[in-house]
Formats: sequence, C-alpha cells, structure tokens
Amino acid sequence: MRVPLLDLKPQYQALRAEIDAAVRAVVESQGFVLGPEVEAFEEEMAAFLQVPHAVGCASGTDALLLPLKALDPRPGDEVILPAFTFFATAGAVWNAGFRPVFCDIDPDTFNVTRETVEAAWTERTRAVIPVHLFGQMAPMGELASLAGERGAFLLEDAAQAIGARQRGNGPEAPDGWTMAGAAGDAGAFSFFPTKNLGAFGDGGLVSVRDSDMAERVAKLRVHGGRQMYHHELVGTNSRLDALQAAVLRVKLRHLGGWEEARRRNACGYHGGLGDLNEVKLPDALEGNHHVYNQYTVRVDVRDALREHLQGRGVGSGIYYPVPLHLQPCFAELGGREGQLPEAERACREVLSLPVFPELGEDRLALVVEEIRTFFAS
Repeated sequence: MRVPLLDLKPQYQALRAEIDAAVRAVVESQGFVLGPEVEAFEEEMAAFLQVPHAVGCASGTDALLLPLKALDPRPGDEVILPAFTFFATAGAVWNAGFRPVFCDIDPDTFNVTRETVEAAWTERTRAVIPVHLFGQMAPMGELASLAGERGAFLLEDAAQAIGARQRGNGPEAPDGWTMAGAAGDAGAFSFFPTKNLGAFGDGGLVSVRDSDMAERVAKLRVHGGRQMYHHELVGTNSRLDALQAAVLRVKLRHLGGWEEARRRNACGYHGGLGDLNEVKLPDALEGNHHVYNQYTVRVDVRDALREHLQGRGVGSGIYYPVPLHLQPCFAELGGREGQLPEAERACREVLSLPVFPELGEDRLALVVEEIRTFFAS
C-alpha cells in the first residue's frame, strides 16, 4: 500500500456533482473574470473570516504583494518577516519595493515571536509579516501590540492557515476566537490546489480591516482603477477568475469537515509517535486552533528517514530546505550562516508527513509503522 504526501482526487470525486454544476453555470453565463461569482465569494469569505472586507486576487503571492504596494513604500523602508517560510513572502516584499529583513523563529512552533521580531526592528521598519506556518497562528496579540506601539503595518501571511484561529488575540471576536486574517491590519490567503481550501489553479484573497486599504487593493488588482481606462494608481492584472471563485464557493462549505479530519490525523500521529524520543512532534499551543496544512516533525536524521519512507512507498516533504536569508538572490542583504540559528536548524530537520483529510486510519498507521521500524533498526 502506497501513501502519497497528498492526493486531491478523492476530494473532487466526493464533490464532483456540486463542482461540475457550479463550473457549468459560469461557463453558461460566459462571465469569466471578476463579476457576481467573485463578489459572492468575497462576501462569503469576509463573513467566514469575520472581517469587513475581502478582495479576491490572482494568487497567494499577489495577496501579499497588493497590500504592500498599497502602503506606497519609500526608498529604504523595511519589512520584517521570518527566514523560515515559503519564498513568496520575501519575494512579495522585494517586488513591492521594500527591503526584507529576516528574523528567527520559535523552535517549537516554527513561527515568529515578539522577541524575534524586536531583534530585527530598526527605525526603518514599516511593516511586519508574521507567517502562520503549517496551519498554526503566530502570537498575534503580542505582535499586534508591538506593531501598534511602533506604528507598523501588520500583514498576516495566512496562506497555509485558512480556518485557523486563536483565542482572545484580536479585535471583535465575540465568540472569544479570532480567525487567521482578522488579527492584523490585513491578511493574505492562497488557494493553490494543495492548500486546505484549494482552487483548480491559482487564486488568492486579501482580508482587510480598513475600508481605504480595501479600496486601494481592489484598484491595484485591476491596473489601478475601478473605471476602465482611468488609472489612479499603477497597478497590475491580478483578478480572480469566476471559475475559481465558483469552485471555492463549493469547497468553502466543506472546509470545516476537512479541517477536523486533518486534526484527527494529527492526533493519530501524536498517539502513534509520541513516545519516540528521536521525533519532535509539532506543538499546538494552548489557545490555538491548528488546522495542519502540513504535519511537520523534526528529526536529526531527516534525510535518512525520508529515504527509508520513500523506499517503502510513503510520501513526505521538506518545507523548507534553505532559509531565506541564505538564498542566493538575497546575497546583497548580507545574510550569513549562523545568523538565524533556529531557522537554519529547522531547515536541516523538518519533514512533513501525509495529513490530507482522506488519508484514513490504515494509511496513517502504515506511516507510523514505517517510522517506528526505521528507528527500531
């Protein structure tokens, strides 16, 4: 029995009739870019995230880029972000016209903390991007307090964390929980197919609290203007396709069930691997609702374990093998080995295991068995 890292086919098979009908309705309407389908999805996402505004765009990368461009960066302005995350976070900072400043992470959660952000702060800091890595929110109460004290914009990278929430760490949380994307000034979401809420291609969304910022983001996604051929800003083409919005509207109704299946799988790994001293399991901090876009363990002999799993037909992933401050394209920023030790150590040790909702008990048990076999031998 083979166990892939991810298998999207069962999800589509279960929703085939709903999705096909939604796609067919868009095709018959011949309205493919923005329009009523996208507007309906934006309204549903705003309600789900408990934010005033949600603006669809072409990708998760653009969901980071657009609010940064809306800040009108000045030469020398800096943005603090973790060195341990997907490249798009740093690429968006650079392409928006900011200087990325990388900070270290907490070894238990893989997320930034107030202390790691403060260590990177300078008088040129204009914004902070906490990444809710692998599906668990960063400590937004502390980060929002710091950003508020120092007048910095707080942009949540929630690309891996749709549905994640945190107790008591954000504005207007009547049920005591604050959703990822609602705790900062804005949030960026990705609907890449591998995400917990995945489209049939690229797609993204910006959650925004301030109406003026929401208006600027909405203009920037269509070449800088609401009215055709009238451009108040220099924007770009980052429109969300109606076909993607239709697919996402169907899937959004099922997100809660998939989230709970991922959490059950995580509990299965906790129970099956919890007594292995050689494996450091991911920590879900108290007050955090982790949605496990990835189930990422730490192992000193990561590469050997991965080779063993691959030989037994078990998929795994390394997110991420090289920290951002050591990427060749950022050499001019002066990053050096040993500068951010926890991010660098994570890159050497992390291994993500299959956790997709349709994994099932038998395949999860096989993954556990193969990991235990490796360490027993």
